[in-house]
Amino acid sequence: MGAANDWWTDKPKEECGVFGIYAPGKDVARLTYYGLYALQHRGQESAGIAVGDGRHVRLHKAMGLVPEVFQQGDLDELKGHAAIGHVRYSTTGASSPINAQPLVFRYAGGMLGLAHNGNLTNVSELRARLASTGSVFQSSTDSEVIVNLIARYGQTSLVDAILKCMIDLKGAYSLVILTEKNLLAVRDPHAFRPLCLGTLPGGGYVVASESCALDTVGAHWLRDVAPGEIIIVDENGLTSLQGMLPRRRAHCIFEYIYFARADSLMDGFNVNRVRREMGRQLAREYAVEADLVIPVPDSGTAAARGYAEASGIPFEEGLMKNRYIGRTFIQPSQDLRDLGVRLKLNPIREVLAGKRVIMVDDSLVRGTTSSKLIAMLRDCGVKEVHLCLSSPPVVHSCYYGIDTSNEEELIAARMPLEEIRRMINADGLYYLSIEGLLSVFGERRNDFCTACFTGDYPVAVPQPEKAGKLSLE
Repeated sequence: MGAANDWWTDKPKEECGVFGIYAPGKDVARLTYYGLYALQHRGQESAGIAVGDGRHVRLHKAMGLVPEVFQQGDLDELKGHAAIGHVRYSTTGASSPINAQPLVFRYAGGMLGLAHNGNLTNVSELRARLASTGSVFQSSTDSEVIVNLIARYGQTSLVDAILKCMIDLKGAYSLVILTEKNLLAVRDPHAFRPLCLGTLPGGGYVVASESCALDTVGAHWLRDVAPGEIIIVDENGLTSLQGMLPRRRAHCIFEYIYFARADSLMDGFNVNRVRREMGRQLAREYAVEADLVIPVPDSGTAAARGYAEASGIPFEEGLMKNRYIGRTFIQPSQDLRDLGVRLKLNPIREVLAGKRVIMVDDSLVRGTTSSKLIAMLRDCGVKEVHLCLSSPPVVHSCYYGIDTSNEEELIAARMPLEEIRRMINADGLYYLSIEGLLSVFGERRNDFCTACFTGDYPVAVPQPEKAGKLSLE
């Protein structure tokens, strides 16, 4: 099972969010707290902040949302000039306190904190190799394997240790690393998961999974961290090293479809604009006759606006989202599961009754939520419901940091389109084509990982028995 909201949604689950700051003279713990707040959509299971003060690395982390984990006193005790933070949704390792990040440890070079977004595809092999030579593991995360490798290679310098680690690591990793004195950031050579760099007014640097976190703390976006790059920030300023030569770029395309916040700038693309163009492309591919275009909020909103703009069909908010139900809401009992969707989304009867409706969403994974939403619309007297999706069918699992279902649970992998349409009781079901999706990115169409749609994995993936979030349990 994934996050606490699995009962109402069948979306792919978020990965994690990382944040790092080097800013002597500023309240780095509080700025990290605000940065993590901006990245909360990327993970809701646990949160943590580690701070370096020149002599020590101090840590506070726990299960829960950012405002639940940190109280005023917690932040007051985290004094220093550099910090890293993490919000987690588990992709390798169960949801438990021992797996919360950042991980802080002592090794030959001193104290170190590490926070990781991504998923290693060769973690089972690396962990077995390390265990055979005496390494011990407290958690069941692939991030602890990275920690052990750094400790193993850290006999000379930390940068040398990271360079050696990058040779061993396969898969997706965007890292922020903290020493007692310095901040480092690392991105894998395929750049699967996002990571960007910014500057603070008056001095200092920030790295974060998304630019929305830079905006929140008042930082100026500078650039994305390059594939294979290592960034070191210390008292002398910023240094950049090419840790590994860039390989085939493979930015996760689902960041643009669903995961990222719409106001983020990511690897050269504004997420909101990309989503609107996906909706426009949907309208070009499927000219459905209807009276209204409505989104499934919030992830379908930008695409729905794009569909309405291109088709000329009026856009309306037909589903109202209850924004006060968080990820920790008490789950309904089994006999009230169908009520769960209504707790999150409620149709506006006056807008919908008697209308032919195009409902735009970003994806369809298991189909459970869509069928309930369509039933709700029909209860309101909607004449027709056409579901338009701003992504192709998800037919393969992700091994690079998204907790997609096993392939046998993916509805598009098991059923043909017409059978899915009947199961969810839609009058029409339309997926954006893979060609249409990639056309949105123009000349950079080949810079993305589309393995969940095509099965074309940029990095070799593990055998099924060695995959899955509980593979190291």
